[in-house]
Amino acid sequence: MIFAEKLIQLRKKAGWSQEELAAQMNVSRQSVSKWEGAQSIPDLEKIIRLSQLFGVTTDYLLKDEIEGEKDTVKSEEEASSKKYVSMEEANAFLSVKEETSKFVANGVFLCILSPLCLMLLGAFGESGKFGISENAAGGLGMIIMFMIIAAAVAIFIYSGSKTAPYEYLEKEVFETAYGVTGMVKERKERYKDTYTKNTIIGVCLCVIAFIPLFAGVVINEENDIFMVCMLCISFMIAGVGVIFLVRSGIIWASFEKLLQEGDYSRHKKENPIPSVITTVYWLLVTAIFLMLTFPTKAWKDGWFIWVIGAILYPAVLTIVNAVSNKK
Repeated sequence: MIFAEKLIQLRKKAGWSQEELAAQMNVSRQSVSKWEGAQSIPDLEKIIRLSQLFGVTTDYLLKDEIEGEKDTVKSEEEASSKKYVSMEEANAFLSVKEETSKFVANGVFLCILSPLCLMLLGAFGESGKFGISENAAGGLGMIIMFMIIAAAVAIFIYSGSKTAPYEYLEKEVFETAYGVTGMVKERKERYKDTYTKNTIIGVCLCVIAFIPLFAGVVINEENDIFMVCMLCISFMIAGVGVIFLVRSGIIWASFEKLLQEGDYSRHKKENPIPSVITTVYWLLVTAIFLMLTFPTKAWKDGWFIWVIGAILYPAVLTIVNAVSNKK
């Protein structure tokens, strides 16, 4: 057991927060955080002060081979149940999350694009200019849409299988081996500018995605095929924006998981409600689209359902998160 681990153990046993220990030591909370993250070691004067505060010897604090004293060692049961994340595991987890972030982002992009062929073929079938009937256009569009959704689901399942070995990072309280916290903080700091840039790009693309649709209304709103094409362009721009948001969000969350910060604080429990709501929400949007358009086969006229669904989704998710976090 290294000094950082011993300090965390002693502080928790005393029931102190990092701020309270910092006040006892006359140092900043950041200094205590660095000690516990194995990023620095206090000088000899502070080591002596720590030994006096916790009632242990300086040898116990400084010598890694001394595992503990009578009043400072956890029970064997607690020690055996504690999960420790090694440097190799942490690096492997970050690599897997970076790899799967591309797949997940592309899967979400496919879900966004899935209704486009249905809407385009519906417009072509209704116009009668391309030698395809409305029924054939609708049937073919539905087949393509479900094939795209199936591909997206396959991507999600594959990504889930890659990250499955690390599910304990969300479900269990764990400790990190010497140097892991410092390494993760350093990588998070290096990625911070990229995360901010990708978030800005993603949000801006989602905002300007409606411009082609409104431009179509101004140019020639009477041409149904032209309007559907403009709508498809809007969906594609929004989809690209979502790729930036999803990918950078997954990578950023991987840092927070290892550091147990933000939504992954050890004082917070995993909350499955938002992900369930997301699945149910988009299934309902799809069901409403089919109920309104299937009887009349007016596929192209149902585009507004997807637009309204996309606009309302952030508001619904925000409300769900607020309610679930309050509970």
